[in-house]
Parts: sequence; structure tokens; C-alpha cells
Amino acid sequence: MTMTLHLGQTLTFTGDPFREGPSATTHSSRGAVLVEGGRVIETGDVDALRAAHPQANVEDHGDGLILPGFVDAHMHYPQTAMIASWGKRLIDWLNSYTFPEEGKFADRAYADEIAARTLDLAIANGTTTLTSFCTIHPGSVDAFFAAAQARGMAAFAGKTCMDRNAPDYLSDTAQSAHDDSKALIERWHGKGRATYVITPRFSPTSSPEQLSALGALWADHPDCLMQTHLSEQVDEIEWVKGLYPQARDYLDTYETHGLLGERGLYGHAIHLEPREADRLREVGAGLVHCPTSNTFIGSGLFDMAARVAEGQRIGLASDTGGGSSFSMLRVMGAAYEIGQLRRNPIHPAQLLWLATEGSARVLHAQGEIGRLAPGSVADMIVLNLASTPAIAQRSTLASDIWEALFPTIMMGDDRAIAKTYVAGRQMKG
Repeated sequence: MTMTLHLGQTLTFTGDPFREGPSATTHSSRGAVLVEGGRVIETGDVDALRAAHPQANVEDHGDGLILPGFVDAHMHYPQTAMIASWGKRLIDWLNSYTFPEEGKFADRAYADEIAARTLDLAIANGTTTLTSFCTIHPGSVDAFFAAAQARGMAAFAGKTCMDRNAPDYLSDTAQSAHDDSKALIERWHGKGRATYVITPRFSPTSSPEQLSALGALWADHPDCLMQTHLSEQVDEIEWVKGLYPQARDYLDTYETHGLLGERGLYGHAIHLEPREADRLREVGAGLVHCPTSNTFIGSGLFDMAARVAEGQRIGLASDTGGGSSFSMLRVMGAAYEIGQLRRNPIHPAQLLWLATEGSARVLHAQGEIGRLAPGSVADMIVLNLASTPAIAQRSTLASDIWEALFPTIMMGDDRAIAKTYVAGRQMKG
């Protein structure tokens, strides 16, 4: 196997910066990452690694910052074509834009086209792992996993299940949701870099019978993940209360039906009640912050400081197409802006952690993705910290790596992604 030594600036986490601060990182202006067979073999100082591995091919990225590829912990690939659709609240937005577009995925050729487009946009923006809701059509799941497999990407996805409050052309049943999902688990889960995620869209579009069927499926396949939406908008919460009058709160509609657990992913989680926050922390569930979506659809301001203080497990996501950007740089920038509105300015180290190792932990894939350390998959990006004139003139004044990186977080886009590697294979640049 060919060894490749990547040279440039490197930045690695030695701990959780939310708990330890920015000091939980190691920055090297002359760092190196040794890759062989699609995995990281060693990291360290340029001179030491060059001396130890003189036979390795060398890729010199100059002042580029070598980072793990971004990990998007919640998105909807079927909404790619309708991203940035104007206006409306969540429920109206679903009916006006989302459901008509998702109906097109009954056509496998269309699903293949959008899956390929989505993954190529992700790679262009430095995202090497996506966690996606698909549609009710099993073929939409096949299309997504097949496209990811063709690119060598880690992919987390599942058939979206809905049996009420949705158009007939997008409705299944409790039994078909269970059976289709089970067949997809058998076809894809654990095959290559594919992880199946059991996927009830959210409580308003699933009957209690469907939620119970999916809870039973999860109990039968506990190594799968489960993803859904939780407490995104205030009017949505009121809708849930009307549909589930016996429930103690929104989370209870999942908990009662076996859909609360450590491997659960709960998108948004903005308007949590104290009991909900306590139960999510107790089971070690994953909360996924979707800042560009929350501002675009007007959902509310996620309370990062409160959730961190509670000890929650938190990831970061684009939530495209509710989110208005495929760039996790823009998502990090929006997380910072929401933090400011919450009087909690989030440090660049914490933002980068959320978009890489933090999201990997939510997906229970830490050590495989979201970091560059011996044994991890070599999903990498090279970040240009002077990708536009505006960013370049600011970064020249930087006194440390964080001042150099922060302008790219706030103003960067796909132009800042000089190169993207998936399992060591160059896919951009």
C-alpha cells in the first residue's frame, strides 16, 4: 500500500473544549498526517515523520489547515432541490414544499440523481459524513446508500415513516414502516460504511401504533441508531399535545413507544421542558443543533450553554433543506450567532468540535470519523484560511490559530475547502 504524508498546519483535540476550553487542542504550524490504506497511521511533527517514513509520498499543503472532514448529524437529502424556499412556518413549509418534492422519490432514477447531487455538494463543502432522512420509499434509501458507497463515504440514513397527517402518496402504515425498515436494515446496516437509522419523521406524522412498531424494531436491532425531530417550534409542540393528550410532554410520545435511548438522535430540541432535558441526559441521547434551519424557519434559539451545563451529548447539522446552506462553515457561523443572541459566545474551538468530533460522538462513531488520529478513517479536508480577499486581510492580523480560523468560520464557503479526501482518496482540489 502507498503511504502518503500530508504536510500543513494541523489542529487536533485532546479533550472536549466545552469542558476544558480551547486548551483541549494541539495546533502545529508544521504538522503532518500519515495515511495508508484509507486510514490515519500517525500524526505529528513534519520533520519527525519525514525522517521516520522517507519512502512515503508527500503532499505539501503549505499553510493549509488539515482537519477532519465535517460531520453533518441531521439533514434531508430529498430536500436538496428545494433548499432556500421562501417563508412559512414549519407545518406550512412541509405541506407547501417538502411533501410535494418528497413525492418525486417514488422514481428511483430521480432519487439517484438527487443523492448524487447532495453528496457531491457535501464533498465540495468539506462534509465527508451525512446523516439523512430519506423518504417513505425504500428506493430512496437504496439510492442514498449506493451513492455514498460509490464515493467511499460514511453514511447514516433511513426510510422516513409517516402514517398520518401526510399526503396519501407519502403515507405508509405501522406494519409497512416496520417491514420496509427491517428489510433495509438487513440490506444495508453495517455493510461497508453504511449505518441504518430507524426514522419516524416526528410524532405528528406517526400514529401511536407506528411509533410502537418502530420502537419494537429498534429493540430488535439495538445497534442501529434512531432519528427524529423534537420540540422544534412552539406551535408544533401544541400540535403534539393535542394528538397525544395522555403524554407528559413531547419526549414522552417517543419514550412511551420505545423510542428513547442512548443511540437516539433528536433534531432541534429547542424548547425542552425540564423533565425532557433530564431524561435525555439520563439516557445519554444525542441532541442535534440545526442553527441555520432554526433561524431560516423561525423556530427559536437553541440554548447551548444550558444543554452543555446539563451534560448533554450535542452534535451539529445543516438540516438542509430547512437549513439554507450545504456548508458546515456557515452552520458553525450560525451557531455562533445564536450563541451571541443567547449571551453565550461559542469559541471557535467549540464550534469546530461540534462539526467534527462532537457530531461523531452523537453518531457513536468517534474514533472512526470526526478526528485525525491513528486508526481513524482518513476523511480529511484542507482549509484555506485566506480563501477570499475579505478573509485574507483579516487573517493576516491574527495572533493565534483561533483568530486565523474564525474569519473563515464566519465568512467562508466552499471556496475555503481547498481539498477534500474521503478514506484517503482525493475527491476535491
